Amino acid sequence: MSKPEILYSVKAQRGPELRCKGWRQEAILRMLENNMENAEKPEELVIYGGIGKAARNWESYHAIVKSLKELEDDETLVVQSGMPVAVFKTHKYAPTVVMATTNIMKADWPTFYDLQDKNLTMYANYTAAPWEYIGTQGVIQGTFETLSAIARLHYDDSLVGKILLTAGAGGMGGNQTRAMTMHGGVAILCDSNVEIIKRRIEKKFIDVLVDSLDEAIALAKEYAAARKPLGIAVVGNAADIFEEVIQKGFLPDIATSMTPAHDPISYLPAGCTVQEADELRDNNRELYLEKARETMVRELKALIKFLDLGVKSFEYGTSIRKECIDAGMDAKEAKRLPGFVAEYIRPLFCEGRGPFRWVCLSGEAEDLRKIDDMILEEFSDDLLVTRWIKLAKEHIPIEALPARICYMGFGQRKKFALKVNDMIRKGELAGPVAFSRDNLDSGSIVNPTFESENMKDGGDLISDWPVLNGLLNAVGMCDLIALQANYSMGEAVHTGVTMVADGTAESDMRLEVAMTVDSGIGVIRHAQAGYETARDVANGKGKLTNESIKVPLWWSPKATFGPKDLEKENVKA
Repeated sequence: MSKPEILYSVKAQRGPELRCKGWRQEAILRMLENNMENAEKPEELVIYGGIGKAARNWESYHAIVKSLKELEDDETLVVQSGMPVAVFKTHKYAPTVVMATTNIMKADWPTFYDLQDKNLTMYANYTAAPWEYIGTQGVIQGTFETLSAIARLHYDDSLVGKILLTAGAGGMGGNQTRAMTMHGGVAILCDSNVEIIKRRIEKKFIDVLVDSLDEAIALAKEYAAARKPLGIAVVGNAADIFEEVIQKGFLPDIATSMTPAHDPISYLPAGCTVQEADELRDNNRELYLEKARETMVRELKALIKFLDLGVKSFEYGTSIRKECIDAGMDAKEAKRLPGFVAEYIRPLFCEGRGPFRWVCLSGEAEDLRKIDDMILEEFSDDLLVTRWIKLAKEHIPIEALPARICYMGFGQRKKFALKVNDMIRKGELAGPVAFSRDNLDSGSIVNPTFESENMKDGGDLISDWPVLNGLLNAVGMCDLIALQANYSMGEAVHTGVTMVADGTAESDMRLEVAMTVDSGIGVIRHAQAGYETARDVANGKGKLTNESIKVPLWWSPKATFGPKDLEKENVKA
């Protein structure tokens, strides 16, 4: 068997021409290609986040492409950890693709690496494996809304004149500088890899690269004093830079990081150049992990020191607290740094809001503009949505296929998707639109050190919810459904989903169900946990919609498990 071609760049198909037997298959193929067009290392199939991949190997990639091109409307492609393993005859309402990735019993990093080395699995990351990555902008509204909450709670609802210190300019972290400048503030971001910084500058997420930390601090102070926004980058390891900032006596207003601590083999140890890290990783994995975790502990301790000095510091979903605890750091001390979901974002989840997004499969920027304009008209009463769309139109660059992210909630997503489908039907848009979301959504993930941390009912570890989300998405006839593990190994379970609007009545039917259940289970998850906002939404009393969800029984910590419970109640009576 000859070796397959390794592609060093991929461009997603644009325009009306189909290579597949229908738009549903073509849409999924273009989403895969869009992943690759936005990839950090396309030649290694790595999309972002260190080792998050679109396919297990090049044999799998080419087989997936071939399968999608040949797939009939009544067939479903099955993908196991990035490898296409079967095509089943199903029916025309069944998903086009179902996949499961990185789901490992008794998971830990050594087990994963061993299975990966045997070509049995790959790392999913959030949107890499299910082909839903839309570039650096994919998490930018999450950063923006986190900063919005900080502004509202601590800085009189404004970050003008404030300074954010952070780290990590990769496919996710590179959004942070632009999110801060969209608030009118100043950001200093460090990363050890100058090439990654240059890539973010090219994509217009970072404004300027400076030669030293002293220059970065001076420039940040100058622009903050002038109440002007600026995104500044400096080359350096997060632990080194954070410690040096503290030593210099400079205190930012906000501090966090998006270094890849969730994936310690991708985390760069202090004192290593990128090339030296690559060599150490290949030659001595155990030593690499030891050095990486030593550096993580230093980074986390610096963030906690910022917290003690009055800086608004938080973990931004990197799993650094969990990894440092595994490395021997005191758990109570590590957890003093709050996580951003529990601290700032959960109220949005209670409304079914989360990182919902769409991709214009035509490739036409005009389609994106028309959808933006429709949102501003149809959702004019929602300040969160309209503020974001206005800012995104001005500040967010197009990366590969035109795409947008917007924190729409329960009820809104269905209204929006049906309106887009109608625009396609009427010929107002040049082509179909694919809807997806980050897996960090209202009801699609369990992660006790991140999204489900400190739940009101204490159910941080319950992983039924993302499984229910995936099952409901199957009921909703979604086009792609993914059930996967992610984050620190053994720490999270979540689902990915893609739904295609092609202007047909069949799409109306699919979208009406899918858009209801996908965010609806998030509302129920939080309502059952005791969050009053979510319960109001479920009861049809939400701010975004009067649509309700039938609830057979509300959870209570007290229940009747058998005769003894009734006897206790009778004694009390």
